Amino acid sequence: MIRSLSLLPLSALAFVAAPAAAQDDAGDKVNMVIIYGDDDCPASTETEITVCARKAESERYRIPETLRSSGSPANVAWAERVEKLETVGRFGTMSCSPVGAGGVTGCTQEMIDAAYADRENNSDVRFGQLIENARQERLSTIDEDAAETQRDVEALERAYMEKLEREREGLLPGEEGPVAQPVDTANTDEAE
Repeated sequence: MIRSLSLLPLSALAFVAAPAAAQDDAGDKVNMVIIYGDDDCPASTETEITVCARKAESERYRIPETLRSSGSPANVAWAERVEKLETVGRFGTMSCSPVGAGGVTGCTQEMIDAAYADRENNSDVRFGQLIENARQERLSTIDEDAAETQRDVEALERAYMEKLEREREGLLPGEEGPVAQPVDTANTDEAE
């Protein structure tokens, strides 16, 4: 029984090693190429496997993405280093530090200042500016629109007043117009 238990790990090891032995040795040369835009990928040969990764044409002459942003202190701008040195010894009220009474009170102000700085430097759509432009455009035509509306109202008032005058001069319902007296043409001929 003990002997069979000691053979169990060895047999498991043999099963794991079998697939590795079945594979052919990795003697093929692999060529990994980054291509940009519509460039052609080089063809693989019998002795070399070529693998291509395609990136946008705009990435051709840029610093690789892995090197663009780094948390290394060597990549920190001098302005940021100086700002950090200015706040090294701050403590107490409005300092945003855990040291001293009221240190936490400055954290909210720092968040507000950072939010306003982001808003000012943001390249995204600035809705306040778009709204102001729309208001200026609207106000630029308001005088012309008001004059046109006034002309329309005055024309409607004139038409209404003319209609009222015609109605005043006209007959009332149930009233007949002046009856024209028949002219007796026979009498007028004899009188002459």
